[in-house]
Order: sequence, then C-alpha cells, then structure tokens
Amino acid sequence: MKLNKLVFISTSLFISTVFFSNAMAEERRELNLGILGGQNATQQIGNNQCVKEFFDKHLNVDTKLRNASDYAGVIQGLLGGSVDLVISFSPSAFATVYLKDPNAVEIVGTMADDNDGSTGYHSVMVVKSDSPYQSLEDLKGKHVGFAEADSTSGFLIPDYEFKKQLGGTFDDNYNQYFSKVTFSGGHEQDILGVLNGQFDAAVTWTNLKGDPQKGYNSGAFTRMMNNGYPNLMNDIRVIWQSELIPNEPIVISNRLEPEFKQQVIDAIKKLDKEDHACFQKAVSGSLHIEPTTVEAYMPIIELKKGVSGRG
Repeated sequence: MKLNKLVFISTSLFISTVFFSNAMAEERRELNLGILGGQNATQQIGNNQCVKEFFDKHLNVDTKLRNASDYAGVIQGLLGGSVDLVISFSPSAFATVYLKDPNAVEIVGTMADDNDGSTGYHSVMVVKSDSPYQSLEDLKGKHVGFAEADSTSGFLIPDYEFKKQLGGTFDDNYNQYFSKVTFSGGHEQDILGVLNGQFDAAVTWTNLKGDPQKGYNSGAFTRMMNNGYPNLMNDIRVIWQSELIPNEPIVISNRLEPEFKQQVIDAIKKLDKEDHACFQKAVSGSLHIEPTTVEAYMPIIELKKGVSGRG
C-alpha cells in the first residue's frame, strides 16, 4: 500500500512538472524586432543584441532580430505580420506604411537628444575632406550617391530639395545637373562610396548637434565611428544640409494582442530608463524616448503621397 502511494505521488509530481514546463513553454512567445537595412548587418545585430536580452528577460519572449537587406523588407514585415516592432524607423518608411494601411502600426514615441531635447535631424551631403567641392554648385557634372528609396534623409528630402532647386527628377539626374545618381543601398554605403571614390558626393543623416569631431550626438557618422572608423570626421566634409526632419518614430504592430502590445511598449520605455547605454547603442546616438503623434509626421506623409515613382 505504501509503495503504491509513493508511486502515485511520484507520478503526480512528474505529470505536474511536465504540465508546468509545457505551460511555461507555451507562455514564452516570439517577438520580432525589425532592423532597417542599409548598414553592416553584423554590426546592426550586435548593436541590438542587448535589446534582445532585455526583452527576453522582461517579457519572457524569444526576440528574433529581423535584419532586412533594405527598408522595404521591414515595411512589408510590418504590413504582413512578420515584424512586430521597430525601435528606430525611418519617417519616410513610416509614411509608406501609413499610406498603405493607417491602422497597421501605433507610434510609441520618437527620439530626443539627451543634451538639448531636440527631436529632429538633417539630410546632409558629404564629400571627401581633401576634395575641391565646397557647395552643391560645385557638383555639376559629378556622380552623387543616395541611400535608398524609402530613406527620408537618404532620398525623400534631398530628392524634394534637388527637384526644386535643379529641376528634373532622380531618373534624369535632376535635369542632367549631375552626371549620374545612384542608390547605394544605405547610409554607410553612401559614406564608404565617397571615401573609396565611387561617388564624388553622397547624402546621409546626422542631427548636427554636439561635437563635429565626434560625429555629432547621433546619426550615420556616430554609428560608423563606433564601428571601426574613428577618424571618419577627418576624412569627410559636409557641404549641404536640409531643413529639420522629425526624428525617427518607434512603431509597434497593431496585430499584437492589446495586453501583450502594452507590455512590449512598457518594456521599450523601461529599456530606455534602466539600460540607457543599450538603448543608445541600438539607436546610434545620445537619444531617449519622448512622446509624439502621427501629426508630427504628416508633412512627411504628404510629401511621400506626392511622390510618383522615384521621380
């Protein structure tokens, strides 16, 4: 009788343990963090590894880093359900998502400079520091690099400005003002294209705040200097800048169940507060989260709406 009782108790404990373990396994779910393409994939994944670890721990999830080869991959991921969250999203890419489905995502917040609270950045054109080019006027007949079609600073804004100033479109090299215009695939590729002589000039992004020799407080220069190019600012020079562009939004998919979506939103804000160094690494700069609304991006959305094809 005692032996049977012990067997029953042991069996019950085993079944309970298996049931509990299965329940925990079912509770642990997948969270898909989208990372915009156009940068060194290995570095991007490395810069977001701490974000994965933070979310895995605080949300009991398995965070997948969905690094797309281009912006379109993340856009389609948000629209199709394979991407749940993007911490640093291009305003132009957000406009594309919004125009296709205004209810696809919710804006969690935007980036603000840690030092002065500013919430904007600029498209800039860079050349090699030892080149003779000092302004846009000096680039007549030269080869210019753009990032990619869904980049705000790497295409949408300079395209708009150059069409106003030079006439024509991207497809006719802005009324043949430039000898050639090329999509490089991303901001890092644009800068490297200038450094290696592929382009005479190229566009990228920076907030133009802080120490220029340190690549400013945030932007493509900062990212590259932190990833193997410490002397970058000695090798390039900014010769053109756009008007202020609203900083990148943080977006989350509305496909997530409301309770879980709120938990993810809370976790993003907790990451910013409790592991700010990790947050800065992921967004490539001295930035923190501030509230914003869709209205802040309506000028970009309207501009995107008016773009027909690439021209």
